[in-house]
Amino acid sequence: MSTLHILAHSPFADSRLASCLRLLSGDDGLLLCGDAVYALQHGTRMSQALELMPASISLYALQEDVQARAMELPERVQCIDYPQFVALTLHYVKVNSWL
Repeated sequence: MSTLHILAHSPFADSRLASCLRLLSGDDGLLLCGDAVYALQHGTRMSQALELMPASISLYALQEDVQARAMELPERVQCIDYPQFVALTLHYVKVNSWL
């Protein structure tokens, strides 16, 4: 069963991202929004962990949050807007928000 995991908290503040990464399955997706996009900063332990995820797991970042932080994304990351975010929630069987 495919699940879209949504993470909005900084990966440097707690262990939510690490916990989420342990639970991802082959056809899941991970959407980083808010301060969670900092996990994509080049050279960090978190970005290395994301790069090591299997290619079958889709990785998304919310465009508004990436732009607000003036970040450049790795090629693997799909930058999406809010309408695409809504479409993703309909694409996956389940949605899990890591509050």
